[in-house]
Amino acid sequence: MTRTKILKIAAMAAVISATQSGEDSSQIGRKKGDAWSQDHRRMNMGLSSLMYRRGSRSPWR
Repeated sequence: MTRTKILKIAAMAAVISATQSGEDSSQIGRKKGDAWSQDHRRMNMGLSSLMYRRGSRSPWR
């Protein structure tokens, strides 16, 4: 590749990167969601509730 082609590709990548706004929609499934969703997911899997889990942590010493 010539230097000109490399610079063109770099410029295109920079423009695409700058124009993408917001969050990547493909990553939305990796988020935990709000507390209500987390709690119901835990309960459906047979785990303890989120309130119990958060309250059972050891205190700071």
